[in-house]
Amino acid sequence: MNIIDHLSLGVPTIANATEFYNDVLGTLDIHQLAVTETFAAYGQDAVQFLLMKPENGAPFTTGNGTHICFTAETPGAVDRFHQAALKSGGTCEGAPGPRPGYPKQDVYTAFVRDPFGNKLEAIHNGFAS
Repeated sequence: MNIIDHLSLGVPTIANATEFYNDVLGTLDIHQLAVTETFAAYGQDAVQFLLMKPENGAPFTTGNGTHICFTAETPGAVDRFHQAALKSGGTCEGAPGPRPGYPKQDVYTAFVRDPFGNKLEAIHNGFAS
């Protein structure tokens, strides 16, 4: 059993967010499975990641110290994730490469921020592997 059913990120607009996330997550074989004006759902076979406009009507904000990490099958997929993020309006928060300081050896990862300020990571050989 997975301990997490799904993760969600708040975004200011679904239309702008899906432009970025469709390009970036597609590099990891993660696809948009459903979309409305208030949410977009992503996964491979089932929904595991959601983009949502805040339901309480308050403005969207990012969480300091919070990030979401996506599994990459190869180091090349990490590179493509990073390149797609930068091409789609994201910013670099850590170039692709090994991370010797991680508690698990032989990881290869990259960090980016989406155009809205959310921090994302793609990792090969991460904790879930």
